[in-house]
Amino acid sequence: MTTVTGPNTPADAAGTGGAELDARTTELDREHVFHSWSAQGGLSLLPIAGGHGTTVWDHAGRRYLDFSSQLVNVNIGHQHPAVVAAIHEQAATLTTIGPATANLTRGLAAQRIASRAPEGFNKVFFTNGGADAIENAIRMARLHTGRDKVVSTYRSYHGNTGGAVVATGDWRRIPNEYARGHVHVFGPYLYRSEFWATTPEEECERALRHLRRVVECEGPGSVAAILLETIPGTAGVLVPPPGYLQGVRAIADEFGIMLILDEVMAGFGRAGEWFALDAHDVVPDLIAFAKGVNSGYVPVGGVVISDAVARTFDDRVFPGGLTYSGHPLAAASIVAALDAMESEGIVAHAKQIGADVIGPGLAELADRHPVVGEVRGTGVFWAIELVADRATREPLSAALIGRAKGELVSRGLLPFIADNRIHVVPPCVVTSDEVAQALATYDEVLSLLDKEL
Repeated sequence: MTTVTGPNTPADAAGTGGAELDARTTELDREHVFHSWSAQGGLSLLPIAGGHGTTVWDHAGRRYLDFSSQLVNVNIGHQHPAVVAAIHEQAATLTTIGPATANLTRGLAAQRIASRAPEGFNKVFFTNGGADAIENAIRMARLHTGRDKVVSTYRSYHGNTGGAVVATGDWRRIPNEYARGHVHVFGPYLYRSEFWATTPEEECERALRHLRRVVECEGPGSVAAILLETIPGTAGVLVPPPGYLQGVRAIADEFGIMLILDEVMAGFGRAGEWFALDAHDVVPDLIAFAKGVNSGYVPVGGVVISDAVARTFDDRVFPGGLTYSGHPLAAASIVAALDAMESEGIVAHAKQIGADVIGPGLAELADRHPVVGEVRGTGVFWAIELVADRATREPLSAALIGRAKGELVSRGLLPFIADNRIHVVPPCVVTSDEVAQALATYDEVLSLLDKEL
């Protein structure tokens, strides 16, 4: 890995001063920062000083190609000048104002978001991130229906607040189960089917049958909402089979249940669409968003509310709110990010590069490397599922996954690793040359893993 400098790199980046700053950054982190989802004692984290586009670097000038988009949120890339300028301009005008006011920038942000939603969505409730977007979507569904239960999938992640983490299906739910009224089902995942399915059609039909039976057994009149990630992300980039989301919509309609689609990770270009739901011909009742709406430049999330649900609160107080709901710095970053994504064709680019470059490149790796069980995805939202045995589909061990992560980082690529998978999730602005560089790096590391089988 070469040592070079780039935009926003500290002046002393390439010299001893840069190395000292990296050491100081690491020291302060270990002494004073408590990190999420981690045992604190063994942490050794990369110091990151700056970034631009798809690349980040430390104080000493070591550069890394960011194929994690951090937490799959930096869709527009690091330090997009239009978004940075908008934040500066808003800070010079009005840094903060309470939510019990009308603010032009906030209104423009809500307008931009609603214009990308299906017809019949005109209101946006702003939150501080994705988890509290899910919390408030659940609250709206419960108040609108007068019911309590929320059905979500085992293979899911919805956030780390009280209700969102219990709606989550993965291991993080289990030590945090304090919220009431949550029920889980299996969603479609043909590679590891829970339904003995052998085709996408069978997987879709049987997953829908399973969902229906759970709703019936729970009592349809007690179910407020079905909550799904449009494309489950951390759970494995599980693109639903054709007809599945439409089938869920039909079950929800039959029983008077709200459909909440979690677009926190999948939305705003990640799946090659403004909303991932656009590719599935489905209209939910509530849409949760965050991450890519402004690429995380300022913390923000929210709920796009269908007109029918919004009308529930025309003459009834909505019992929820946040001090920073619709914060003007966040709102300014949303307006600038969405305008730049439109004017620069970033969403269309994400769709094209996924179909023409990333997808074929990953398929070629899968053909050559026995350690790859399956690749799947769309847009700039892909997963490489790694196995110890293709015949049995036994997941690759945690030790070898850890080695893969270390080898990728040592070669200058920041990966997103989840369970036995490498998620290929670069910013939407990634170039063909950068994809080629990443594919070559994956190729090297997969070859090392092949030798361990």
